[in-house]
Amino acid sequence: MSTNVSTPLLDNTIEPDELSEPSVPLGNINASSTPRSPVVLTPGARPTAGQAANANAMASTAGDAESGIAGIFRQSAHPVALLFLYLFRIAAITVYLLCGFFTSNYVLSTVLVVVLLAMDFWNCRNVAGRTLVGLRYWNQVDEDGESYWVFESRDPSHLANPVDSKMFWIAIYSFPFLWLALLIVSILKLSASFIPIVFLALVFNVSNAVGFTYADRDAKQRWANQLASSGWSMGMGGFGGQILSGVVKNSVGRVFR
Repeated sequence: MSTNVSTPLLDNTIEPDELSEPSVPLGNINASSTPRSPVVLTPGARPTAGQAANANAMASTAGDAESGIAGIFRQSAHPVALLFLYLFRIAAITVYLLCGFFTSNYVLSTVLVVVLLAMDFWNCRNVAGRTLVGLRYWNQVDEDGESYWVFESRDPSHLANPVDSKMFWIAIYSFPFLWLALLIVSILKLSASFIPIVFLALVFNVSNAVGFTYADRDAKQRWANQLASSGWSMGMGGFGGQILSGVVKNSVGRVFR
């Protein structure tokens, strides 16, 4: 019988994403610098060369909105962890699809895909999840032989980087559907030799998706309970404070069940 056990992470295991920005002394500001002229576009008109160069210079600053893969990695608080999260997953699918064009050795192709899947599973569960969203999970068996899941989460006051969080959950939920599509293709093409590889990939990816989903739900449920029991009584003592705390706990916690 499986039971959920939630234990908060220690402070030295998951670091906050917020980085203090260094203050710039007023003496370093060049008083003689002229402000940039705004770029005004009208229908049917094109900006001049000077205005286009000015706009490009303004777009290269850190405070401007960025798009594309380069912009995602610039805005990420942990670009290396985000890179390897997608690198292992894309590499496994790429090797599976293209291995037949470079070698006819089925054993070599299988070993390469399985190794990449195992590396992705370990990296996602132990490194990417802990670093990008502050979540970790594993299954533990006690001395009596009872198996239960353990979920760990970062302090709710230390919010994850929004870009890291969004890209992490996209990877968690999108790749299982890609492997499911490949499984359907293998069945339709009657490629029985490739079905075990795709099935193993589905097991790894779905296991991480389910584990992190429950870890995230457990963290939000615990945050809702702490919120209701600590600061939401609004100065109402006794019976009134207990009623208000119970209402908040049930209403907020029901969202994450």
